[in-house]
Amino acid sequence: MRLIEGTIEVEDVDALLSTFAAVSADTGATVQAVDADYVVDREHLTRAVELADRAIERGENVARNRAVEILLYAAGRRQIDDALEMGLTAGANRAVILIDGADEAAAVERIEDLIDPGPTLGTYDREAVRAFFDVTDAELRAVEGDLADLVRERVALLPVEK
Repeated sequence: MRLIEGTIEVEDVDALLSTFAAVSADTGATVQAVDADYVVDREHLTRAVELADRAIERGENVARNRAVEILLYAAGRRQIDDALEMGLTAGANRAVILIDGADEAAAVERIEDLIDPGPTLGTYDREAVRAFFDVTDAELRAVEGDLADLVRERVALLPVEK
């Protein structure tokens, strides 16, 4: 799995998704872009990929497309429309683009020019994450871990909720 971090200016979301789909079709690599404000760390996305692949292998996937299944796990959601909130929007986005499988290097070469590189992982929007993952003050007080730990737990618990 390769992650490209930075800022991306999106003029047309559908056109960008078409570009990602073409890169994926040409290279065999899965391409998924997410708003970095909702990604707590690399492990968040790594676990989402692992669980999405496990669901696909077992025939328990919700989405037909691997990239969308990964997004569902990253978002801790079963509904695609709800998970899409974690995706990119028109305008400037702090982004993490995940590339996984087959010819990752070729996919990275085609995508890296679309993004102004810079660190985004580890600098998530704490309030946006709390709201998106529905993490309360009481829950934060009740656990030994931190917000990132709770988000990774939400990702891990998605299969239990199916």
